[in-house]
Amino acid sequence: MHVPDGFINAPVSAAAGVAAAGAVAVSLRGARRELDERTAPLAGLVAAFIFAVQMLNFPVAAGTSGHLLGGALAAILVGPCTGVLCVSVVLLMQGVLFADGGLTALGVNITDMAITTTVVAYLVFRGLVKVLPRGRRSITVASFVAAFLSVPAAAVVFTLIYAIGGTTDVSIGKVATAMVGVHVLIGIGEAVITALTVGAVVAVRPDLVYGARGLHRPLKLRVAGELVDAPDAAPAPVAARGSHRKVWITGLVTSLVLAGFVSFYASANPDGLEKVAHDKGIDTKTEKHASDGSPLAGYGVKDVGDARLSGGLAGVIGVGVTVVAGSGIFWVLRRRRTADTSPSQITETV
Repeated sequence: MHVPDGFINAPVSAAAGVAAAGAVAVSLRGARRELDERTAPLAGLVAAFIFAVQMLNFPVAAGTSGHLLGGALAAILVGPCTGVLCVSVVLLMQGVLFADGGLTALGVNITDMAITTTVVAYLVFRGLVKVLPRGRRSITVASFVAAFLSVPAAAVVFTLIYAIGGTTDVSIGKVATAMVGVHVLIGIGEAVITALTVGAVVAVRPDLVYGARGLHRPLKLRVAGELVDAPDAAPAPVAARGSHRKVWITGLVTSLVLAGFVSFYASANPDGLEKVAHDKGIDTKTEKHASDGSPLAGYGVKDVGDARLSGGLAGVIGVGVTVVAGSGIFWVLRRRRTADTSPSQITETV
C-alpha cells in the first residue's frame, strides 16, 4: 500500500500533504490526552512493532503478498490520535531511510495508511464493543472485525485519490475492483495479526489496552438472594499495577526478532498495490525515489554481501530508529500534558 512517487500528480500530492499535516496536528493535540502513565511508555514500542511486522509480507493469491498496515492495532492499543502518530512515524522512517513509499507521496501515504485505517478501525471497534458482551473475547472479536474492514477502506481511499490525481489513464472501475478485491484478502491477514496481538496484551495486561478501558465486567454480589453490582473499588495505585518494563522489553525483543530474523522468510511476491499497479499499468510513470541512494534502501545494508545478514541488520536498525524516534515524540507530548495539568497551571476560582 506504500504509494511511490509518480503515481499521483503534484497538485493532488500537495493537497494530500496539507490534509495529512492538518490531521497530524490534530492528532498531536489529541495524543496529549491519550498519553497517560500507561500508554506513553508503550506508544514508541507500538510504532517499532508495526515497523517490524510490516517487513513480514505474507502470501495472498495469484502471486501477490500483503503486510500489516497497523492503524487498527495502534488505535486499539494506544488510542486513535496516538495511533495516527505511530503509523506516521513508521511511514516517515520507511520513506527517508529505506526508500519505501515516495517522499512527495508521503502525504498520500499518511492519509491512506495512517489516518484512514486508524479512524475506520477505531470507529468500528468502539461500535462493536458497545453491543457485544463485555469481556476479553469481545475485545478480540471487535479487533478482528475493525482491522479487517480498515484495509479495504484504505484501498477505496487510494482509488479515490487516484481518480482525482492519477498520472496514468486507467479505468477507475478496474482499479477499484482490483484494489478492493486483493485488499479484502490482505485484510484477513491484518485482522488475524491485530486480534492475536491485542488478545495477547489483554490476557496479560488489560489495563494497557486503550480500547479496553471501562469495559470490564462489574463484580456481582449476592444480597438477599439477588445479584447486585458490587461497589466500585478505589483505583489501585500505579505502582501496584506492576511495572511496564517486562511488557516493554518483551515487545522490543519480539520486534527485533521479527525484523532481524523472521523477515528473511517473508514472501517476496509484490504486495497488493504493486501487483495492481503492474497489472493495470499504473506504475508506468513511477519516479526514482529521492532516498534511493540511502545505505538502507530496499531494507538492506549497503556493502553487506550476505542477503540474510544485510536484511537482518536493516530490520534491527529500523526497529531501533523507530522506537527511539517514536518514544522521543511521545515523551515530549507526555511532558506537555503533565505541564498543562500541573497545579501551577490551574487558576483557583472563588
